[in-house]
Amino acid sequence: MSQDPKVLVVGAGGREHAIVRALLRSATLTAADGGAAAQIHATPGNPGIADDVSVHDVAVDDVAGLVTLARELAVELVAVGPEVPLVAGLVDALADAGIAAFGPSAAAARLEGSKAFAKEIMIAAGVPTAGYETVTTVEAGMSAITGYPVVLKYDGLAAGKGVVIAEDEQTARATLVDMLEDHQFGDAAVVVEQFLRGEEVSLLAVCDGERAIPLAPAQDYKRIFDGDEGPNTGGMGSYSPVVGIDAERVAEISAQVHQPIVDELNRRGIPFHGVLYAGLMIDGDDVRVLEYNTRFGDPETQAVLPRLRSDLYDLMVRSATVGGLAGVTLEWDDRWAVTLVLASAGYPASASKGDVISGLDAVAEATEVTHAGTARDADGRIVTAGGRVLNVTALGATPADARDAVYAATEAVTFDGRQLRTDIALRPVERFSTAT
Repeated sequence: MSQDPKVLVVGAGGREHAIVRALLRSATLTAADGGAAAQIHATPGNPGIADDVSVHDVAVDDVAGLVTLARELAVELVAVGPEVPLVAGLVDALADAGIAAFGPSAAAARLEGSKAFAKEIMIAAGVPTAGYETVTTVEAGMSAITGYPVVLKYDGLAAGKGVVIAEDEQTARATLVDMLEDHQFGDAAVVVEQFLRGEEVSLLAVCDGERAIPLAPAQDYKRIFDGDEGPNTGGMGSYSPVVGIDAERVAEISAQVHQPIVDELNRRGIPFHGVLYAGLMIDGDDVRVLEYNTRFGDPETQAVLPRLRSDLYDLMVRSATVGGLAGVTLEWDDRWAVTLVLASAGYPASASKGDVISGLDAVAEATEVTHAGTARDADGRIVTAGGRVLNVTALGATPADARDAVYAATEAVTFDGRQLRTDIALRPVERFSTAT
């Protein structure tokens, strides 16, 4: 590593703010001239990120502009947060410019960019998953359905909104019409998938083209209302670790769902670097993959990274090099982390913007607040600027301690129409008390 190890974080959400916060804890960056904050840049960032590090005004889908910015800043590494620039080939463009990146190539990012491609790779790699059929017409989709509920997945990127669980024929047909005839998300196919029962778990792994090293497991909450009611969102909260999934079990699952994918892609000449996110359905000993993402999850990242004691910058640099993760063992804080998402009025159908946020200065210092959909108005006040507005994360010796701390912290933060779930992490609180 150089004596001036600058890093550029691409993105503007809560996930990217959590990445910035973890990089600020990096021993490597802290030891550099000016400290960690002087070494970290972000684009386009948000007001919370801007309070921590230098931000720049280049959009995440401006591949040429991002390469130019990375050159101008003379960064050693670009850490790509969202999926759009990955699928668009940002990592490939950076490689052509001789700049290292934390993230997969466009060819490897197809695991997230195409549900059908991901299924093909899973089958070839022997990874357990749900039965499926890929269709391009409404009638073919209806014919592929053998029972309800059924899962309908838009094949391409859909900002986390391209998956519908249809409980009946009417909903299934309407969804297929939206996706295939009205082109709600674009022009692509639909994967009709068997509905799986069990418990969802998110398990991410950092990969170096040859191996996958799993991170701590997490669970998130996708529905907008308590009790998993209402429409799906990008995620209303998360926690880490997960009761019953210890380090040994994590290693076993990763060997089933991460390493075979890395091996299969490598066999095809598509080495996978960066984060491989496996969305899992676990029912007893049965583990099956629901989906793969090719970047850090949101809001799982906000709960997982505060527990990481290993140097994230070092991990990212090693991931960008083939075989760079050899011999790496990750260290974790034993405490639990619980993350709450504060959403704007109308979310997820819409997002109220411009509502003044108050109380941020009153949040306990031990609590981590990351900005997701915020902006500054003409008077310099922090206001809402998206659906998911803020993430609040607290650590505790038990899930109950972390949960109590994070809900207490959110009482100080208010804005008109604020939405939050009140049942985040209740599950581990109940299970942890039973297990101990």
